[in-house]
Amino acid sequence: MLRKENSLVIVVDVQERLVPAIKSTPDFLKHVTHTLQGIQILGLPVVVTEQYPKGLKHTLSEVSALIDPIAVIEKTKFSIVVPELKALLRQRPAIQNLIIIGAETHVCVLQSVLETLDMGYNVYVPNDVVGSRTVENHLNGLGQMRFSGAIITNMESVLFQLLADAKHPAFKQISALIKS
Repeated sequence: MLRKENSLVIVVDVQERLVPAIKSTPDFLKHVTHTLQGIQILGLPVVVTEQYPKGLKHTLSEVSALIDPIAVIEKTKFSIVVPELKALLRQRPAIQNLIIIGAETHVCVLQSVLETLDMGYNVYVPNDVVGSRTVENHLNGLGQMRFSGAIITNMESVLFQLLADAKHPAFKQISALIKS
């Protein structure tokens, strides 16, 4: 079950030179920013990865402005499973669930999901908050993740699972965010 205490959000490679090529998910950037606004309201920890920032530049400023990540990890490996992330996860033994969002569905997100599943984590992938350059690649990546045991979901479901109850103090804020 997704709860603040046992979940970590990982933003994979939402970078300046990569995001403009994402075509598979309409309003990809809007979904990313809404999700991160909801995550901030709920107070979940966030890790950001950047694939080869020398070439792909850094995380988009409109995304960076919304979050205060516990770590920003630069990588050249397609998967997020690098020594820095492993060390961070060891320091947080209560983490059971990873919510992975970002780009590209069929490359970095897919490899990240497969490796973190192998590490024993429950992995949630909101299908509207991951994207690829083509719809075919996006759907193929999601299919591989689902077949491997990831929970393919959507932004709204994740945020409401984290709320769990309409009496949650952030319910009105999250509801307003979903409607916008």
